[in-house]
Amino acid sequence: MERTAHYEQYLQILREELIPAMGCTEPVAIALAAAKAREALGAVPERCRVEVSGNIIKNVKAVTVPNTGGLKGIEAAAAAGMAAGRPELELEVLSRITQEEIPSIHAMLDQCAIRVVPSTGDRVFFINVTVAAGEHTACCEIVDFHTNIVRIQKDEQILFRGGSTGGGTEQTDRSVLSVEEIIAFADCLDTADVAEVLGRQVACNSAISAEGLKGGWGAEIGRTLRSLYGDDVSVRARAAAAAGSDARMSGCEMPVVIVSGSGNQGMTASLPVIEYARDMGADDDALYRALAVSDLVTIHQKTGIGRLSAFCGAVSAGCGAAAGIAYLQGGRYEVIAHTIANTLAICSGMICDGAKPSCAAKIASAVDAGLMGYHMYQQGGHQFVDGEGIIRKGVENTIGNVGRLAREGMRRTDEEILDIMVGR
Repeated sequence: MERTAHYEQYLQILREELIPAMGCTEPVAIALAAAKAREALGAVPERCRVEVSGNIIKNVKAVTVPNTGGLKGIEAAAAAGMAAGRPELELEVLSRITQEEIPSIHAMLDQCAIRVVPSTGDRVFFINVTVAAGEHTACCEIVDFHTNIVRIQKDEQILFRGGSTGGGTEQTDRSVLSVEEIIAFADCLDTADVAEVLGRQVACNSAISAEGLKGGWGAEIGRTLRSLYGDDVSVRARAAAAAGSDARMSGCEMPVVIVSGSGNQGMTASLPVIEYARDMGADDDALYRALAVSDLVTIHQKTGIGRLSAFCGAVSAGCGAAAGIAYLQGGRYEVIAHTIANTLAICSGMICDGAKPSCAAKIASAVDAGLMGYHMYQQGGHQFVDGEGIIRKGVENTIGNVGRLAREGMRRTDEEILDIMVGR
């Protein structure tokens, strides 16, 4: 089959987005900046200043930082990065901390004065960690997405500046994404081109989901779903994604392959599709095509929303998962477009109030809404139509409306959520 016009760009988007991370990505990004800053300083920090945007504060406040002995919060993430982080591992910066090194993190918290400062700029995603020892200082600045280091500096010397204008890592243009071409891309995909990235997504995300289903993590949403509702594939799909989040939000030290900068979204976009593929006895070729649809539909929606916002990213990923399941079961553009629109009509109001154990329950709800949106159209041709709320004729118009709602309309909501969370 002839390749689509943007085939190579779609491949590159998957390679850029589907990367492994160990731990919730916002605290891990702080740890990465702290590790890079300490490396530049070349000494044990005596003082540390962490300047972060409101959405970073929101997503770090209540999540356990892995390999720290159960610590939570911005100070813990920075201390872990300074004391024992491996900066060359990027979003797996904390993955090789040993049991013997954990006391050094606690010592760093005791001995290094760590000050958290809310950023006054207008960037939704902003991290600047400055460390000092004696008369020397060093800093690392990350903006817009989790590995986008735009500046590393020691004293007055710029050691690294990302891009010719400080813009950081260049990413493939996401505006080439459309639902119609995503489906055509999956149809013509040579799955050998994605076997490495999607195989890793299947392996990593399935492993942490299995760990979550064992119990003892978070609020045990995954286990609760299975115990209450049985063994139907739709239940297993919701439970698999929720269980991965149960474990990850509570500090499980296993990697996750992320989507749109989020491990929760990476698990939500992949695990329900994997569960349906297993139930159908689908081979890897069919699974990888369906995962490509799910991942790219999720990324397409998040492009208009932004990495962080008041709009819960699980909605986008649950919608993506439903699109992937529809594709796996033979649905193409008409079915998938209506699945997306139906899903967004059902649950676009879900807010993001930070990374924490309840994310697992929101994931389960988002996957449930996605499956409802799919089955509405598959079984009876039912659909929410133009003019009903935010739905507009044409799936791209509906996706655009949701992006506008999340990016512009919910900006004040985001500020209010943060004020509530920090007790202002």
